[in-house]
Amino acid sequence: MKYLLKHIGLYLAAAWASLTINFLLPRAMPGDPVTSMIARMHGKMTPEQIEALRKAFGFSNAPILQQYFDYMTHVLRGDFGLSISAYPEKVSTIISSAFVWTLLLGIVTLILSFVIGTILGVIVGWRRGGRLDSILPGLFNFLGSFPYFFLAMLTLFILGFLLKWFPLSHAYSDYLSPGWNLAFVGSVITHLALPATTVILVSIGGWLIGMRSTMVGVLAEDYITMAEAKGLPEWRVMFQYAMRNAILPNFTQFGMSVGFILGGLILTELVFAYPGLGFYLIRSVMASDYPLMQALFFMITLTVLAANFIVDLLYVRLDPRVRVS
Repeated sequence: MKYLLKHIGLYLAAAWASLTINFLLPRAMPGDPVTSMIARMHGKMTPEQIEALRKAFGFSNAPILQQYFDYMTHVLRGDFGLSISAYPEKVSTIISSAFVWTLLLGIVTLILSFVIGTILGVIVGWRRGGRLDSILPGLFNFLGSFPYFFLAMLTLFILGFLLKWFPLSHAYSDYLSPGWNLAFVGSVITHLALPATTVILVSIGGWLIGMRSTMVGVLAEDYITMAEAKGLPEWRVMFQYAMRNAILPNFTQFGMSVGFILGGLILTELVFAYPGLGFYLIRSVMASDYPLMQALFFMITLTVLAANFIVDLLYVRLDPRVRVS
């Protein structure tokens, strides 16, 4: 319990630090989005219109401390203001829509790459020196050396453009309305296939190599020798004894990898025009949409913190030694 309370405090401090940096960074940059909009309109705005626009987007000349407390109050209410690039759309509306698609793509890619890579790592570690051990680590290391966006463009060109096996962009067909029906779900899966496959192929190698390394160390332990001497089935010794102890470092890496996965999703979503947080983050940066940019950075930070907290809970469950610390 003490272990979890300490980590909850650390996560709350990290969330506060993220919010504070989010507040300070745009204000440290020269100018503001309203100035950029005026420049794009060649200055064809009256002073009254400029002031009204600044108020609509929440820009103020109040003292910095008052602005900070106003910002924190709005954020705690879930109010991130209006989007500049999609005016008069609320930032919260854009994020709620984009977050669903990033969550879907992130969960599918992270879980599948973790499960596939971990199981393959267990198998090649158990049969170290065999044919699979000589092929799979090298193959997935080779695939993992490719940047996300390069593999994304390659699969998009070959499987989407040349062979026309998969759609080229978006999260579902433009001819369908969102709903819980077979046509829409099938379209979502089809559009998800290419971006998910590229991220999974790049990610599997890390899980496989990490699991193989820990498996080799665990297999030298006395309790593995004892389990084999008892005549237990091979699969039971492999998964129930060896894997359970070897998987703990991979669970730690699971939480840390959320940030790397989200970083890869930003470029992958851009290549496939997949309407997730990464896609809108690039758009907000290009349009100097500070309210949307701030909210997206904060959402990504919260996602990483939440994933690490879940890993801490799993760690307490899997490793009894943590419960007494």
